[in-house]
Amino acid sequence: MLRHTLRAGRVAVGLALVAIGVVLALPGVPGPGLPVVFGGLTVLSTEFHWARRLRDQMRRTLTRFTRSAHGG
Repeated sequence: MLRHTLRAGRVAVGLALVAIGVVLALPGVPGPGLPVVFGGLTVLSTEFHWARRLRDQMRRTLTRFTRSAHGG
């Protein structure tokens, strides 16, 4: 029973972080939207494979973007 409660809590926290991050990532809204979305996906990735894949894809894209921005 405790295991299901912890899992439901992780899913709720992860979804809340993703939703808040999406709102913060909208144009004209101040705030760190994408890092909050990444944090939510990190929480969700403990339970769902699709969240792990999306988080890893975001990480690769960010790495590729920062390398090209620094001229590397």
